[in-house]
Amino acid sequence: MTPAPGVVAKHLAKSVPVRLQIAAIGVDSTLMDLGLSADGTMEVPPGGFPAGWFTGAPTPGELGPAIIAGHIDMKGPGVFYKLQKLKPGDKVTITRKDGSKPVFRVTRVAQFSKDQFPTSLVYGNLDHAALRLITCGGSFNSASGHYEDNFVAFADLVAPAR
Repeated sequence: MTPAPGVVAKHLAKSVPVRLQIAAIGVDSTLMDLGLSADGTMEVPPGGFPAGWFTGAPTPGELGPAIIAGHIDMKGPGVFYKLQKLKPGDKVTITRKDGSKPVFRVTRVAQFSKDQFPTSLVYGNLDHAALRLITCGGSFNSASGHYEDNFVAFADLVAPAR
């Protein structure tokens, strides 16, 4: 997948992300590390805040898709409660441990059934620096205690680190 028009395709060196800001939906969160669960799925944050960066993916700004996950709710609104309200063009800023702050532009937000989650589209290799923001959503299944779908915001690097 190639970057959207106007995207700065140059990528950055590795640096762990420490903060996520999305003015359009009022998000300002520190980031925790997420790995893999015993069943091989990506861990999720233990609470509604903060969001988490998947350490098995590139860091935001590196070549490929960086992954940040957060809850839509958990005993009240979670960090990504309004993620589905993002629109193409909205900006996402990541603060990295090296002090850099790459900016990403949302290209689309999509809803996917968890049963038909497009793993390669979300996690697959790319020829540019990108960001994927993931949360649950859609219908809530009271029997399982889980949402039926995921919302994924796709974003591409548009501004070099400040």
